[in-house]
Amino acid sequence: MSLFGGKRGEDGEAAPGPALAPGAEAGRSEGSRLLGRGSSGDAPHSRGETVAHIGKSIVIKGDLSGDEDLEIDGQVEGRVQLPNHELTIGAHGQMKAELNAKSVVVVGHVTGNVNASERVEVQATGVVDGDIRAPRLTIQEGAVVNGAVEMTPSQGGAQKPAPQAAAKAG
Repeated sequence: MSLFGGKRGEDGEAAPGPALAPGAEAGRSEGSRLLGRGSSGDAPHSRGETVAHIGKSIVIKGDLSGDEDLEIDGQVEGRVQLPNHELTIGAHGQMKAELNAKSVVVVGHVTGNVNASERVEVQATGVVDGDIRAPRLTIQEGAVVNGAVEMTPSQGGAQKPAPQAAAKAG
């Protein structure tokens, strides 16, 4: 075994791949172990992809955009744009922001409007102080929503004519 815990092959050369320092596995946070996160902090995603994660000690002021799923446990003030991905506001997440994503899951606290092209889910511990606009909405018992709700049809499907337009046509 080498100085840094790596194994050596028969020829004495270090075996490929990183070696963990003793106790490195024990040093990971409890939340990381429970969510199956690796040492990089990325959480596994249902489609086998990883989710970017903003930890609870991080504070961001300004616009945030990206092209991957994101979980926020820190504080964000401004605007979040993830039009093709899922945004999760974790249990420690504190948002004072306009949220726009394909899908939004609120476990923490959001002050601002929430817009989703597919769905919004407010879990039992979630709080939304602002308007919600999405074609599908799930609010668990115990969740708090203070604002208007607009159930818009999804952008991809065929839209039905407005009732007034149908009455004039017929």
